[in-house]
Amino acid sequence: MSKSVKEIDKKYIMNTYNRYDLEIVEGMGCNCYDIEGKEYLDLSSGIGVNSLGYCDMGWVASVTQQVCKLNHTSNLYYSQPCALAAEKLCKRTGYDKVFFANSGAEANEGAIKIARKYSFDKYGKGRDKIITLINSFHGRTITTLSATGQDVFHNYFYPFTEGFVYAKANDIDSVKALLDGSVCAIVAEMVQGEGGVIALDKEFVKQVYELCQQNDILFVVDEVQTGAGRTGKFLASEHFDILPDITTMAKGLGGGLPVGAVLANEKCSQVLGYSMHGTTFGGNPIVCAGVNYVLDTIDEEFLKEVEEKGKYLKSELEKLDEVESVSGLGLMLGLKLKTKVASEVVKEGIKKGLIMLTAKDKVRLLPPLIISYEEIDKALSIMKTLL
Repeated sequence: MSKSVKEIDKKYIMNTYNRYDLEIVEGMGCNCYDIEGKEYLDLSSGIGVNSLGYCDMGWVASVTQQVCKLNHTSNLYYSQPCALAAEKLCKRTGYDKVFFANSGAEANEGAIKIARKYSFDKYGKGRDKIITLINSFHGRTITTLSATGQDVFHNYFYPFTEGFVYAKANDIDSVKALLDGSVCAIVAEMVQGEGGVIALDKEFVKQVYELCQQNDILFVVDEVQTGAGRTGKFLASEHFDILPDITTMAKGLGGGLPVGAVLANEKCSQVLGYSMHGTTFGGNPIVCAGVNYVLDTIDEEFLKEVEEKGKYLKSELEKLDEVESVSGLGLMLGLKLKTKVASEVVKEGIKKGLIMLTAKDKVRLLPPLIISYEEIDKALSIMKTLL
């Protein structure tokens, strides 16, 4: 660890991150290296951002070429990388239009605005409540904190944005009890990531989807962490055989660059008109060059491999004596341990050259989607010594 970097960081950067004692200076594929050249196998991929690993050479070439051509232009003008990314993303997912933002929280803010205006345009004032699920996580802005269904986040920053109510996941009666005529949308993650890597029940999702259709309520799915192939499908909602009214994406979509996306179906893709929403850096040419490369790379064969690798990793983890259960889908997994503390396991893992994450009381794994079976086996070998 570079003492100077650590000292500068602590002196000048706000103390909002409890950093591990690790300074990453470079990376390639699934591996990264610290200041002393020590190698680490990274099963975190920057919390799901480095979908193609560190510095994929094709991604680097695409982004670099764009850097040398056009770094930024206002959204008052047209840009080819943005237009192509929008076309690819809509055709890939079956949505009508997309709005590009810079993060998952910003994408969720956009979805909330669309939902409330859709209802306002059609029904007028008073139909603006949004149901989210207990244990959910939707971002750290004031509004997305309000949308997050965890009490631990509902503190300090009062007053929070009004109009959010919370239902129990996988309990359709809990959802129905909140439908009093004032609800405009239901927002859910197909796999609750920060909440413990917990997938929703397929029947519950189907029932919520049908309720929304019956009551003209928008169904919004937050795929910030699950999207762009993380679960073995391009969108996790494909596992549940639905196409929500709105899907939000971020993280892995840019392959390492900051991006958010709000995908809307035909019913609500025209809700926002000129000057009703915007963001300076949304659709940035450099970012969209990265998006285009990711979209071109994650094809059906690629996704099939992700799904198969996820099943293999899960089955091998379940064989470890210390592992009580493994939750999640694809290469988004959570390990519930019998006796050990997840945060301590992650700390010890770094010492042994393995980077992992936590999600509540679980060890969370979000490896790059390109991880090889050899690398999976290497990770499993280290985890056996840890557990």
